[in-house]
Amino acid sequence: MTMPTVVLASKSPRRKHLLEMLGIPITVQPADVQEIPLPREEPEAYARRLARDKARAVPGSVVLGADTIVVLDGEILEKPADAEGAVAMLGRLQGRSHQVISAVCLISGGIERQAADRTTVTMRPADEALLRDYVATGEPLDKAGSYGIQGPGAALVERVEGDFFGVMGLPIRLVLQLLDEAGFSYRFGQAPAP
Repeated sequence: MTMPTVVLASKSPRRKHLLEMLGIPITVQPADVQEIPLPREEPEAYARRLARDKARAVPGSVVLGADTIVVLDGEILEKPADAEGAVAMLGRLQGRSHQVISAVCLISGGIERQAADRTTVTMRPADEALLRDYVATGEPLDKAGSYGIQGPGAALVERVEGDFFGVMGLPIRLVLQLLDEAGFSYRFGQAPAP
């Protein structure tokens, strides 16, 4: 079946870029979903719920919702409130390993399909001056865990064990898997649906 236009329920430029890179036709319609964990909600369940809620929040025949969280010692590290919060969060991460959980939800034909990915990221040791310089770039202020692996924040990363694209915010292989399950198999050079 021809690849349909996918409604991306996200304002993330990284997610949009990754789908466009693959040639998947998309329209962007950010979902307005409150991002607050429920009492005793496990991190992966939280990411899955947000991805599902985002997909449900916007209309379309094929809708993709996604959410990415950073987890350190069982604690979810959300987007920082401000520059000082970003420096403090990065200080906690430096020289240590943490988990990045990315969840996706595809709604097509009234059927919801979900998947999640867990990647371990190890940060290099860094002093506070380097962290402040990074925060001054503005890059970490809209990102879970206060860093972006696809930009200057890559200088803070020592190792990635798992899906690099999941750390960016959209595990491509899982998106393609869900599209395939919905009957839309990915092909290189496939013309978008009219």
